[in-house]
Amino acid sequence: MNGLALHERPAGPASWRIALPHTAAAVPVARALVRTAIAGVEHPADCDTAELLTAELVANAVEHTAGRGPIELVVELLPTGCQVEVHDPDPAPPGHLTRPVIEEPDPWQEGGRGLLLIRALSQSCGHRPTPSGKAVWFRLPAIPAQRRPA
Repeated sequence: MNGLALHERPAGPASWRIALPHTAAAVPVARALVRTAIAGVEHPADCDTAELLTAELVANAVEHTAGRGPIELVVELLPTGCQVEVHDPDPAPPGHLTRPVIEEPDPWQEGGRGLLLIRALSQSCGHRPTPSGKAVWFRLPAIPAQRRPA
């Protein structure tokens, strides 16, 4: 964690890094960390969108990567918004995150929409190789104070 007391607001960038189990139990933990992190900044990104997209990244990492080693969630808060990364042990690129979509997902299928949501709702997204696999990320802009819900 970043070492700040709960009542302090970070003056500059703040980041959190946490290892998550390679199970579905990681999804609500990741959502809670993102919600808590965003609540602690003066000009936050949209919390609901950040939670949704984080849940999609974590669920994809759990479902589509081999092995049972932990995955890692990294949340970075910046004056301009936030960036969320999920690190997993599989070096293969994530589906249609950055490639053009050739077919629309079948509306009757349970899966296949997560990466489309990330592409549609984030300011930017992508993936990069890491020494132990890959990191898949998205960025959301800060919401100006006058546009935030009360």
